Amino acid sequence: MNVEKWSTLKEVQAYLGVGRETILTWIAKRNMPAYKVGRLWKFKLSEVDDWIRSGGAADDKNDDKNED
Repeated sequence: MNVEKWSTLKEVQAYLGVGRETILTWIAKRNMPAYKVGRLWKFKLSEVDDWIRSGGAADDKNDDKNED
């Protein structure tokens, strides 16, 4: 059985070519699949790929908009 390894925030940054703050914003505001393990964020790249394909990282959402 092939078990997918957990990826770190830095690995996901390199994989997607985006910055740390972008990923943290996506986790907080766009439900990016991520798991907190202690103080660290961990990711499964297959889940990140599926999230991107479903439009999770699309630019049509306004993260700066205050929705309170």
